[in-house]
Amino acid sequence: MMNQPIKTSIPKPPSKIKNYVTLLLVLFLLWGSSIQTDSSLAELVAGFPNMMDLLNQMVPPNWGYFDNITDAMLETIRMAVIGTTFGAILAIPIALFSASNLIQNIWVFYPIRFILNLIRTVPDLLLASIFVAIFGLGSLPGILALMVFSIGLIAKLTYESIEAIDPGPLEAMEAVGANKIQLIVFGVIPQVAAHFISYVLYTFEINVRAAAVLGLVGAGGIGLFYNKTLGFLEYDKTSSIIIYTLVAVLAIDYISTKLREKLL
Repeated sequence: MMNQPIKTSIPKPPSKIKNYVTLLLVLFLLWGSSIQTDSSLAELVAGFPNMMDLLNQMVPPNWGYFDNITDAMLETIRMAVIGTTFGAILAIPIALFSASNLIQNIWVFYPIRFILNLIRTVPDLLLASIFVAIFGLGSLPGILALMVFSIGLIAKLTYESIEAIDPGPLEAMEAVGANKIQLIVFGVIPQVAAHFISYVLYTFEINVRAAAVLGLVGAGGIGLFYNKTLGFLEYDKTSSIIIYTLVAVLAIDYISTKLREKLL
């Protein structure tokens, strides 16, 4: 029997017509969005000189202003630490009750997931505004806003990790009569602990950035100085705050990244 030549199919490159149609669709969406939002390239060009004037007022920064904002920067970091810590603690049971491989009752995990989606829908600035209206000005509303945000994010990521764990250890433990608590302690936690800590560190990075602007609504932290300097048109001081915040965020990001690399 003669050997038949093996036919290989070579994928055809995308047609030019398809590329042109895609480009036209993107341009149409951009044009339609600009019309609906009352924005145009002409307005951007017209406002460009004003942007340059603002940048000129921000440079050079007021380096001596660093002494005034150090305590506020430390308060911002403390707000992020407290909010993330308590949010992570409260996210643990919520994540466990949201995992479909642990809780098979859809009337339990679906409502909890809906609440998590609702929490993530509300912006942190709006949460801070609500808590300021309840508790007044200060760090407490900012901490509560960051805590609620942390619950929504950490619980979401954690229950997805729980649903992706290896079911083998859980099935073996169930076969020998392990109860639900034993399944969680000895079968679930060892598989998701490193991921959970990574999620907490990631959330902490986000919360530091968020805490830096919560002061705009009176929720404490360095955002109060943003509000103050912008209100008095002291843009050189505003640029100092931006640089200070950038340095703090970069340092925290670097440390957090190194910790996550060791965990995963």
